[in-house]
Amino acid sequence: MTTPSAQPDLLYSEDEEALRAAVRDLLSDHCDPAGVIARVESDAPHDLELWKLLADGMGLAGLLVPEELGGQGATHREAAVVLEELGRFVAPVPYLTSAVVATEALLAADARDLLGELASGRRIGALTVALNVSAGSAYQVVRYEDGALHGRLTGIADAAVADVLLVPADDGGLYAVDATAATISPQVSLDLTRPVAEVTLDGAPGRLLGDAEPAVRRALRAGAGLLASEQLGLAEWTLTETVRYLKDRKQFNRPVGGFQALKHRLAQLWLEVVNLRATARNAADQLATSGDDADLAVAVAQAFAAPVAVHAAEEALQLHGGIGMTWEHPVHLYLKRAKADSIAYGTAGAHRAALAELVDLQAP
Repeated sequence: MTTPSAQPDLLYSEDEEALRAAVRDLLSDHCDPAGVIARVESDAPHDLELWKLLADGMGLAGLLVPEELGGQGATHREAAVVLEELGRFVAPVPYLTSAVVATEALLAADARDLLGELASGRRIGALTVALNVSAGSAYQVVRYEDGALHGRLTGIADAAVADVLLVPADDGGLYAVDATAATISPQVSLDLTRPVAEVTLDGAPGRLLGDAEPAVRRALRAGAGLLASEQLGLAEWTLTETVRYLKDRKQFNRPVGGFQALKHRLAQLWLEVVNLRATARNAADQLATSGDDADLAVAVAQAFAAPVAVHAAEEALQLHGGIGMTWEHPVHLYLKRAKADSIAYGTAGAHRAALAELVDLQAP
């Protein structure tokens, strides 16, 4: 467990590095680029076999759940390491939406039975708030009438594989709804590795868990803060693969990476990725320690992360030349994930506005 400290330690601990190695080994064996491309072209883009290995085999779905409730009793720092590796492989699993966002909402509502089920991997949860909504912003709710829920919610990430839906209603409550009681329709999604769907409730029964507003706010804040770690993993992969390709690719009988203009572009990108790592680690540490500056750290991380991840993926696509424009090369998966992540849990602009408010910086 991480303990609060005046000076955050942003370095990775030995345990965190061991966790990274274990997750990376698993993903290397079960999440190759060709397999991901083939899966997103199918009618079942989520890799539920990989999810079972992560959730049940390694216990990663319960990192944020206390041990007495069936979880691992770890912190956001460990969850951030897992998300870095999932971002590095653009793994099509509902880790962020279930093991982080839905879990945080259930922790706020103290829904112990559901927490144990999500921690064990027996069930997958989804908070029915659109993926583009940031903490503190308005979100869609459904109508609660005569003990049942009615309404339609759009842009719900990973709803297609959810077993339990966490639904905010107009009476201010957060309700748990069995996914079989809802109609879930796929929507067009840029990022096919994290598809979104429309959820329709027509008299669906729901169990009241608690107040929706604090649960949704906590869940979206954690989602935004740890999303930066996923974006970090994505950016690191694209930078590493681009450098490797430019060392191998030759033009005029010399490696393309030897040209000065490309060296400058890669050096600038490296600096951006290093700074992204610092902001992402700080956000994870502040969430882990419930620091007073957690809101500030999350806003800084997301204000910085989205542009860097998109820039890294765009550079990778361009510098891979013709092969980068093909469907067979995985770089398009990273660009789509980066673009989709850039609006997930609030845009960079929305987080800059939140940051300005937090530090009492008046707009010009």
